[in-house]
Amino acid sequence: MIVGTPLARQSLAPRWQQDLATAVTDPAELAALLNLPREWIEPARRAAEHFGLKVPRSFIARMRAGDIADPLLRQVLPIVEECDSTPGFVADPLGEMAARAAAGLLHKYAHRALLITTQACAVHCRYCFRREFPYEDHLSDGARWSDALAAVRADPSIRELILSGGDPLSLSTGRLRQITDALRDAPHVTMLRLHTRTPVVLPSRVDDEFIDWLRSLPFRVTIVLHSNHPHELSGDALDAIRALKETGVALLNQTVLLRGVNDDPAVLTELSLRLHAHGVLPYYLHLLDRVRGSAHFEVPEQRGIELIDQIARTLPGFLVPKLARELPGEDAKVVVAAGIQRN
Repeated sequence: MIVGTPLARQSLAPRWQQDLATAVTDPAELAALLNLPREWIEPARRAAEHFGLKVPRSFIARMRAGDIADPLLRQVLPIVEECDSTPGFVADPLGEMAARAAAGLLHKYAHRALLITTQACAVHCRYCFRREFPYEDHLSDGARWSDALAAVRADPSIRELILSGGDPLSLSTGRLRQITDALRDAPHVTMLRLHTRTPVVLPSRVDDEFIDWLRSLPFRVTIVLHSNHPHELSGDALDAIRALKETGVALLNQTVLLRGVNDDPAVLTELSLRLHAHGVLPYYLHLLDRVRGSAHFEVPEQRGIELIDQIARTLPGFLVPKLARELPGEDAKVVVAAGIQRN
């Protein structure tokens, strides 16, 4: 089933764009929808001055009303701790500015390049490592990707282009098609990867036009979803994942290890099982990128290793994600623990 109805497709704007336009951006409205304490509102507004609140209503519908500790709410909830200055937490935790190959193009790893397609996301995750990224230096109007794509076409060492952002699925399918059409005369680019949270938090984005675009691509396509908790995988989100799976693309999932959200072996085990049940392979469990404003989410590395060991006791090895962190200047992600297969 492809998310979206015939009526929605006849609208002036696609249903997903209408859903995105009605995302909640006011802490008072979020509090009213979830019956949260009113004393939370003003502190949330202060935190949101630095990084705005944005959460689709379809994602809010999966949260428990009245529960300030709900694991989905915690990921999007602005809190005053974000305003704290914590040593080691910086604006550019991955040193991405040093990897810029052209405006909008990062070339950190061999044979892969990453295109910053947009600064927009369907949801503002409070731990986002690009919450202070200088998008204005990487995106421009008009020929917005021309220099970056020209650099990709001119470099025969690049086998894979990664679309990132923001979230590439915040772009219209027509915009995405412009990017991939520009690579059809680059035979060395054989793989395309999309990193996205949108199908999970805004399932209506996976509409017929998007599915048709995926089916038309000449590349080997991998979509890396971003889901952190099993409660995210229900209803329309599963319909969207099913529609993606039916196109034949490879589906992986990356999870960020977050204190108070998923730092529990039972939660991580259930997440892996639910992903696998719907055709998605757990890929990485990321230690937190130490971006300014996110220190309250950090889980110690040793605790991450313990969690991997615990879930490896009950899951087959292919369902145990690799615990990893990304460090500036490294040739690849650093795998901290991959689990010991015991069955």
